[in-house]
Amino acid sequence: MKSFIAKPQEIERKWYIIDAANKPLGRVASQAASILRGKHLPTYTPNVDCGDHVIIINAEKIVLTGNKLNQKVRYYHTGWVGGIKEIHYDKLMAEKPQDAVMYAVKGMLPNNTIGRKALTRLRVYKGAEHKHEAQKPEAWTREIK
Repeated sequence: MKSFIAKPQEIERKWYIIDAANKPLGRVASQAASILRGKHLPTYTPNVDCGDHVIIINAEKIVLTGNKLNQKVRYYHTGWVGGIKEIHYDKLMAEKPQDAVMYAVKGMLPNNTIGRKALTRLRVYKGAEHKHEAQKPEAWTREIK
């Protein structure tokens, strides 16, 4: 029996909603990254972008466990000499919680063209409302602890 290899033109993408209210950031991000890669599908092929679309709602109600809210820091570089910047997660979660979720999911995707393409299928919303009703998204039913 030959191995199944997915072809890019044969992939049908679904839409899933993950409700992040009162769930840990890392657990939600790892589940979203898995869906974006397509690892939940029996037709998963590592070298083909076969994942689905993900909508994460209630990003403002996501939880950082332990003392991470006060101690965790995100560093980034502006591209200029001496341009390293930092932002603490207590400020990031207060101002832009959707960016904190986006950074977490981005860190769990591969650093190549497949990972960059998968990240374009992620939508994160601060509240419970989203604008993708026309795509008929399904609620993600697997439990996120």
